Amino acid sequence: MTGQGTLGVAVIGAGRMGADHIRRLDRTVSGARVAAVADVDAERLADGIDGCAAHTDPAAALASEGVNAVLIASPGPVHEEQLLLLALEHGLPVLCEKPLAPDASSALRLLRAESALGRRRVQVGFMRRYDTEYARLKALLDAGELGRPRMLHCRHRNVASPPGFTEQMMISDSVAHEIDATRWLLGQQITAVTVLRPGSGGVREPQLVLFETDGGVVVDVEIFVNCGFGYQVQCEAVCEAGSARIGDGHAMVTQAAGRWRGDRPGLCGRFEDAYDREVLQWVDATRRGEVTGPSVWDGYAVAAVCEAGVRARSGGGRVPVTLTGQPALYR
Repeated sequence: MTGQGTLGVAVIGAGRMGADHIRRLDRTVSGARVAAVADVDAERLADGIDGCAAHTDPAAALASEGVNAVLIASPGPVHEEQLLLLALEHGLPVLCEKPLAPDASSALRLLRAESALGRRRVQVGFMRRYDTEYARLKALLDAGELGRPRMLHCRHRNVASPPGFTEQMMISDSVAHEIDATRWLLGQQITAVTVLRPGSGGVREPQLVLFETDGGVVVDVEIFVNCGFGYQVQCEAVCEAGSARIGDGHAMVTQAAGRWRGDRPGLCGRFEDAYDREVLQWVDATRRGEVTGPSVWDGYAVAAVCEAGVRARSGGGRVPVTLTGQPALYR
């Protein structure tokens, strides 16, 4: 679609995240409408949305009249089938919530499938790239005002994890955000992962996840998914000539030459604006006939690091990360 009218989106999967995207497309984002929903509860979710078709079968949703893009918010293990066999076969542009795939081999098949098309069709939903604070930190690091980055300190805390959340998912569903943020903020690849766990028995947390990058930066991530005291996502970049920190409930704080500076904006949902901005930019790009944002290559790289992290968490010690050669499509 290239700027001809409203973008008709099929939303595949309407759990907590999918339902939020349905609301966002229907009420917040301009230039798009929810044309179809595929979910076991699709009838209820489509009710009240003018012209929205309800299906339990994703294939039927993608074939619905007026659908010219797809937003996939179903569980990660079914993404490969729904992307490779459905969306790519239909030639539809896709916004796929992370994880792109549950393992590196599945992500690599998707990478090769899209590469064979000769053009990008898929954007992966790493929404922290659209957060105002993360964007400011990225701009500061790119400008080199604080010198070269040497370390990143990250904290990722949730009040409680949902039912069925496993210790492995601490890496694949939670730390995955820090993996992409690290690669994006630094412009570097992660080359090794180590996981340290306190205590014994059950889900031992908080856990400390250590990344090494090909640019010599060391990154530590505290992951604590059942902290009980609040939702906190923070990141501090320590550079040669100063530091910068985000996620404290106010705007970015910088410290250099013996002085610190920070602003305190109004409080709101930590990443609500980032999700809005991500979907709006995806809609705008799709209507122009473009695909921007995090790519299938990014999704594959994150899956490979997650896989190494899961092995490290299971007693593998320091686990190297090996990536296939980057196809020309993603350079």
